[in-house]
Amino acid sequence: QVQLVESGGDLVQPGGSLRLSCAASGSFYRINTMGWYRQAHGKERELVATITSGFDTNYADSVKGRFTISRDNAKNTVYLQMSGLKPEDTAVYYCNADVRRAVLQGPHTYWGQGTQVTVSS
Repeated sequence: QVQLVESGGDLVQPGGSLRLSCAASGSFYRINTMGWYRQAHGKERELVATITSGFDTNYADSVKGRFTISRDNAKNTVYLQMSGLKPEDTAVYYCNADVRRAVLQGPHTYWGQGTQVTVSS
């Protein structure tokens, strides 16, 4: 089994910064793309940012220039550095990873349990 555990969610004032972490654990061969998604109350889950195993990144237009995704392959961990936070960034943030559990197996998508980010004065 593969587990993704997020941390770092908090209450922060507008304009503030926050860093989310997500660590993968369990038995697996390789982690391909990792990413962050978010879901605000009453809205659908949406992509925030993704990063491949080769460190290619992709961002939602709403966070470009404010958020930075990174990963440490040795630690099987993905990070989301958020700055210039706005009230509309308030959401539950979910970590996501495409994981190959064995050499001859295709990737399977795993999700973390989510961490709450609230931006409010």
